[in-house]
Amino acid sequence: MKVTFIGADHEVTGSCTYLEICGKRILIDYGMEQGKDFYQNASLPTLPGEIDAVLLTHAHMDHSGLLPLLYKNGFKGAVHATKPTCNLCEIMLRDSAHIQEFEAEWRNRKGARSGEKPYIPLYEMKDAEGILKQFVPHKYDDKFHLFDGIDVRFTDAGHLLGSSYIEVWIDEDGEKRKMVFSGDIGNVNLPLLRDPSLVDEADYIMIESTYGDRVHDAPPDYAQALADVLQKTFDRGGSVIVPSFAVGRTQELLYFIRQIKDARMLRGHDNFPVFVDSPLANAATRIYLENAEFCYDAEARAFVDKGINPIAFPGLTATETSKESMAINTDTRPKVIISASGMCEAGRIKHHLKHGLWNTANTILFVGFQAPGTLGRAILEGAEKVKLFGETIRVNAEIKQLPGISGHADVNMLIKWATHFSPKPRRVFVNHGESEVCDLFANRLKNEFGLDTTSPYSGSVYDLAANKYLFEAKAVPLAERTRDRTPQKEVAETRPPKHYPDKKLRGEPQPHWESKQGSAYQQLLVALERLVDIIRSSKGRSNRELHNATNKINAISDEMERE
Repeated sequence: MKVTFIGADHEVTGSCTYLEICGKRILIDYGMEQGKDFYQNASLPTLPGEIDAVLLTHAHMDHSGLLPLLYKNGFKGAVHATKPTCNLCEIMLRDSAHIQEFEAEWRNRKGARSGEKPYIPLYEMKDAEGILKQFVPHKYDDKFHLFDGIDVRFTDAGHLLGSSYIEVWIDEDGEKRKMVFSGDIGNVNLPLLRDPSLVDEADYIMIESTYGDRVHDAPPDYAQALADVLQKTFDRGGSVIVPSFAVGRTQELLYFIRQIKDARMLRGHDNFPVFVDSPLANAATRIYLENAEFCYDAEARAFVDKGINPIAFPGLTATETSKESMAINTDTRPKVIISASGMCEAGRIKHHLKHGLWNTANTILFVGFQAPGTLGRAILEGAEKVKLFGETIRVNAEIKQLPGISGHADVNMLIKWATHFSPKPRRVFVNHGESEVCDLFANRLKNEFGLDTTSPYSGSVYDLAANKYLFEAKAVPLAERTRDRTPQKEVAETRPPKHYPDKKLRGEPQPHWESKQGSAYQQLLVALERLVDIIRSSKGRSNRELHNATNKINAISDEMERE
């Protein structure tokens, strides 16, 4: 009965946790890392084909984005999630596969001229299609039997349509435990979605800490705050360009803009046009409407019950084709352009930034978290120049961030969630936050509220029956991390867009598993897993034994490197 921490440990993205319970091997999420990567992640302790099931908290790519890779490498089990999460993954994983294939085509076209080896995509459309056939939808609050000794329930997390906490009940060899995985806890008073629910009891909890060091400003009048930005920008003849996550944030923005238009909150610009330039966002909007009964809050449901679409209004144009997208930048009217990706790392937003960043009349409006190392974070922190499509662009537009618009709970809501459990959990694991924030939040829960907390690094293994670490991993930095917060003056372009880390991938000792799929290689991986388990249990042996083992392992490594 143990849990191994794989991803989003002292980092914000790449969520992945591995459970070994009741003879079964289960993953909680399997997400991509986005933005700058600080620490090396441990590999999965087993082969993908030996994993029995995946429990998915929600559809965001940093939680779901590597599921097609898992399928590609042999996973045959079910992926359990809420119905809206299944619906959203239908479009998001296909979109991700399209990006992988496009990136491979781009690299191979460029590499052919210099004689580089063919670049193999992380996964292809057939892998996305394959994993989607293994999704099993569930309703909120319906406890279901997963395997002998294991029951599961999805509870509304209020972060994204279909987002959930995952409650896992374990009954193994007479020992009963319950562990709750928070996934991403939502903010309160978000449009469309219900507020995050609370869970009453658990032996262990894993809690995110994205905003574990800060309190959101008092909830403003969101519509008025947005209207103020629009009014100021339109009055000077500019447009508001909004890098927005296609799923979740875009739909919230449409809800606010409908309020602005209905109440005629702008002076002299009543009929301003709004473009949603993201096929993925447009598909997600349709899914939001289809799941209104499942997830909408009372206010949004009231509109639906009256036959009113709460996220549509006159002047809204949803563009699908590249031709339609390019035409937006020839439209000289003051307008709103909402486009993905939300951190400006890829997608059509990069074209709109190229056409709009240089113009002092425009406003670039950020409405979501910008991960360290992303183009969006650099612009938000004051970059004077950026490089887009090989061209250096000056950042002359006004840069704004809409206050209070966050899909993540602030520290007060996180504390409320963690301290609601009664009795107190045996242990609280803090993850999904920048490294210092994980430690800061864990220490606050411990010192102020008496919770037994820890913020594990990737590779740590915990015994849930004995309530102790079997192996407590140390940080393995990928590169020296600078804490200098001085904004970069010029940001180089990363081409093609970075959607996943170039470093070793979780579950993949080599970047391209299929090229090494022979039985001998798989046997080597099994041997590696056995060795890792032995090493983790070797604490307490004599120094002589440990030195001898170290020398033998290093000798094998040296020999393989020479080959």
